[in-house]
Amino acid sequence: MVINSDQDIVTARQRGRALAIEVGFSTGDATLIATAISELARNIVSYARKGEISLKQVHASSRQGILIVASDDGPGIRDIRQAMRDGFSTSGSLGLGLPGVRRLMDEFEIASEPGRGTTVKVKKWKQ
Repeated sequence: MVINSDQDIVTARQRGRALAIEVGFSTGDATLIATAISELARNIVSYARKGEISLKQVHASSRQGILIVASDDGPGIRDIRQAMRDGFSTSGSLGLGLPGVRRLMDEFEIASEPGRGTTVKVKKWKQ
C-alpha cells in the first residue's frame, strides 16, 4: 500500500493488525505488530514523503508469521548504525522509531543508500 499521509499510516496499521489476528497472533502481539507498522510508516511520511508498505503472511517449517516491508526513494540514511541507537534522531523526535521496531519484531533488516532510499524488512513469528 502507498504511504504518503497520516491517513495512510492509520490504514496500514489497521490492515497489519487485521492480518495479525487472521494469522492467529494474540491481540497483544497484533498490537505490537501494528505499532511497528505505524513507526515504519511514520518514518516514510516524515523523511521520504512517499513510500510503500507491504504485508504478507509467511511460513517457515511449522511456524507462521508476518513479513512487513517498508520502502521509499527518500534521502536514505547516512549512518545506519547511528540511526539504530536509542535516542538518535535527525528530526528532533525521541528517536525510538527504528530501534523500537527492532525490539518489537523477531527479525530486522535494513538497507539504505543516501540519495536512493531505504528498505526495512521485519518479521514477527507466532509463538
